[in-house]
Amino acid sequence: MDTPETKNILVVDDHKNFRDSLVKILQGEGLRAFPANDGEEALDTLRREKIHLVLTDLKMPKMDGVELLKVAKTIRPEVEVILITGYGTVDTAVKAMKDGAFDYIEKPFKPREILKLVRKAMEKQSLVLENRMLQERIKDFQKFEHIVGQSQAMKKILEIVAQVAPSAATILIQGESGTGKEVIAQAIHDLSPRANHPFIKVSCAALPETLLEAELFGYERGAFTGAIARKEGRFELASEGTLFLDEIGEVSPQVQVKLLRVLQVGEFERLGGTKTIRADVRVVAATNVNLLEAVEKKIFREDLYSRLNVITLVLPPLREREGDIPLLAHHFLEIFKKKNNKEVKGFTPQALEVMLRYPWPRNVRQLGNAIERAVVLTKGEMIVAGDLPPEILKAMELSPEKVPLGDEKTIAFPLGTPMEIIEKRVIEETLRHSRGDKNLASKILGISTRTIYRKVELEKNRGDKDN
Repeated sequence: MDTPETKNILVVDDHKNFRDSLVKILQGEGLRAFPANDGEEALDTLRREKIHLVLTDLKMPKMDGVELLKVAKTIRPEVEVILITGYGTVDTAVKAMKDGAFDYIEKPFKPREILKLVRKAMEKQSLVLENRMLQERIKDFQKFEHIVGQSQAMKKILEIVAQVAPSAATILIQGESGTGKEVIAQAIHDLSPRANHPFIKVSCAALPETLLEAELFGYERGAFTGAIARKEGRFELASEGTLFLDEIGEVSPQVQVKLLRVLQVGEFERLGGTKTIRADVRVVAATNVNLLEAVEKKIFREDLYSRLNVITLVLPPLREREGDIPLLAHHFLEIFKKKNNKEVKGFTPQALEVMLRYPWPRNVRQLGNAIERAVVLTKGEMIVAGDLPPEILKAMELSPEKVPLGDEKTIAFPLGTPMEIIEKRVIEETLRHSRGDKNLASKILGISTRTIYRKVELEKNRGDKDN
């Protein structure tokens, strides 16, 4: 059985000595190489083994490298193909890249050249497979709607959610702000027998005491100044469904008494009314404060706490869900690139590294906001570390010149290229990767900002003269 680190490479060439030599080079790097004499033998191996990369000669009898490329991509769409070309076949290899070839290399080549190309192909495939795996994991949690997580901590929470959702028990969800308490409450409702009935939300901290009481229990006409008509409360609106009481720890003592009665006997009266109303409602409450400490301090009723604390879920903060950060980041990326009509493919390794190292004090909500900002501001196809909010970069002690700007780039020039052209191109590319920041570009290149401005202005003036 292959380990996750094993990379299987298929070497296809009808010249045995060359083929065996290439296999030996690859095996010397800890790679697993499969030799094949021609295209047909290569396809048999592709069907039988999990091949990650194909190195194939372009000119071969029976089936040439281009034909093999097309069939290999049909059998294993994720496989990468590098074409080995000889004299007079480079143009064909370049055209083959449009059909999905990763790259080509000309004979003769040195071992380090082919190994460098192989590493690049493997890196690309790893990113593709990782993104695919992340998407598959996200689909696994579709039954929990917007809940995304693969960490042991979240798996345990979701197992409990699936277990308790069908019951009628009152549930208390505890956790820091931004950990997704409302999302979990929604999942409990959606997986319960009450799913076809209302899911009503109330933020207890957002309303003053008198207004909260009126919102929860409703009121009769004339119950107070401004009550010009009877209004049903949230308990009535949630009939046969679920009532989600967010930030329950902020409820005043007077409202606590009324909540206790509803939970004990399932009855209440509207403000200013005498008619007793039956409440067929499942209550899910949430708080970011320690209710047990509030009970000890006499600011929260112990009997109400006991009624709420039938089943308790404690949501882990994002800093304890490190493995979920890439999943969540890609989840938010899909949401916000559609919302903002942006073509963003993913994150650079440096951006993911910064996100993994940052403690996320405001949890999942903060991560979502950071990804939305990055999607809106990024100028490329990949989100780089520099697209993340300044507060994150500052917390990670990343000064502007240390902010990762993406994957390392190289620029090649033909021998004999004038220095003036080389200098111009290097400055242009550096400015592009620094997103136009001339101060940062000067630090990257080790030259003064004045020189950057002078060179840019010189090119601008030349362009104006040409026009």
